[in-house]
Amino acid sequence: MHELMALLVGIGLAAAAGLRVFLPLFGLSLAALFGDLGLSPELAWLGRPEAAIALGAATLLEIGSYYLPLVDHLLDTLAAPAAVIAGTLATAALLAGLEDAGLKWALALIAGGGTAGLVQAGSMVARAASTATTGGLGNPLVATAEWLGALLLTVLALVLPLLALLLVAVIGVWRLRRRTRPPAA
Repeated sequence: MHELMALLVGIGLAAAAGLRVFLPLFGLSLAALFGDLGLSPELAWLGRPEAAIALGAATLLEIGSYYLPLVDHLLDTLAAPAAVIAGTLATAALLAGLEDAGLKWALALIAGGGTAGLVQAGSMVARAASTATTGGLGNPLVATAEWLGALLLTVLALVLPLLALLLVAVIGVWRLRRRTRPPAA
């Protein structure tokens, strides 16, 4: 895979990891297992059946846990660093053509980990706003939107990476504009 395209796919998967940590890694694992997706040698284990099964189970457990009151808040605390790690791993796994390990991991951490961290921060803000305005009753709707968004971004990143990147950029700009708008009179 051309390195620029690999980076775009990695950024798209990293954005999805900011919404759900395991779902994009599961998608990457399935794509490597059943498709023609080359992974970096040190992360080739992601393309093994055992990894796909473990990541699939973790995905289901993570999605289900966000529907449990109080557990969702605990998961938000754990998901922040985990999302950065997952985004970094997904991006590094795809940068198989970069021979300089230092450059590969720096790029993966900055582009992948940074993207995942930014999306995760937005997710935490949305959940906190939902809890504050609905007393937590709206959190299952937020959880559903997040995992569906992670699924959409994962599929788009693997199939149409430019569209996934465009979607992430549009949502980011929209959120920034909402925050910087002066309050209505």
